[in-house]
Amino acid sequence: MHWTDRRERYRELIHGNECLHPGSVFDAISARIAEDLGFEVGMFAGSIGSFSVLGAPDLIVLTLTEFAAQAYRINRAGKLPLMVDADHGYGNALNVMRTIQELETAGVAGIMIEDTVLPRAFGEKKPSLISLEEGIGKMRAALRAREDRSLTIIGRTSAAAITGPADALARAKAYQKEGVDAMFFAGGVTRELLETLHGELKIPIMLGGGGGDLDKAWLGSMGVRIALQGHQPFSAAVQAVYSTLKALRDGAKPSALTGIASAEMLAKVTRSGDYKAWTDEFLS
Repeated sequence: MHWTDRRERYRELIHGNECLHPGSVFDAISARIAEDLGFEVGMFAGSIGSFSVLGAPDLIVLTLTEFAAQAYRINRAGKLPLMVDADHGYGNALNVMRTIQELETAGVAGIMIEDTVLPRAFGEKKPSLISLEEGIGKMRAALRAREDRSLTIIGRTSAAAITGPADALARAKAYQKEGVDAMFFAGGVTRELLETLHGELKIPIMLGGGGGDLDKAWLGSMGVRIALQGHQPFSAAVQAVYSTLKALRDGAKPSALTGIASAEMLAKVTRSGDYKAWTDEFLS
């Protein structure tokens, strides 16, 4: 499949003048729903990958192969540009190169690489960061591994919440100097820090879930182009499945269930019409 068009659209969006809230997706159907509803960008988080693929918490037990395979399933289901949280790149800078190669092949439009120490170290009581020098090496490796120049490489840091605003700015400026296309800040970003970042950075700014509660117009004026709103769709899906199965187990009649997708909805999200047309054209 050809992925460049969606990557170019993603680049146009993050170099525009507006802040966007991406649709949090986790499989082919959720991605199609987000696209049908008009979301400009999809977001597939590492935590949601662990939940949806393994049924495990976000502790870096998901492998790169599993994550890339799910990203590919999401991408082949539609045309929505997909950005992903690739955590720490699944290892050191050499692993980061492999991560970029696999996710580029899977059709991703934007890839975040973060500078948190992952997985959790023995005896670690709270999250910590790799050194700035190692972080620079990871960003450099990610950029070197990219083959499609339209693919967006995003530096990501939690420094604002872990080591403070000054370190967050220093890391962002260092990663910008290496050539990353955007900077994602995961937590701890205040209005004051955001104003500073806007004044110091020349690349698009992206924010974690907390940014979803701030005014979009103001965020846009501060250079923020992507602000996550969290990953409620997956949580809602879990609750819906639990409630439905529990109702059936408790004796409810299938006809009495509520919140069930209609046949028309299922036909739409499975692209039943396309398959019918192909059946008529190729099997008749």
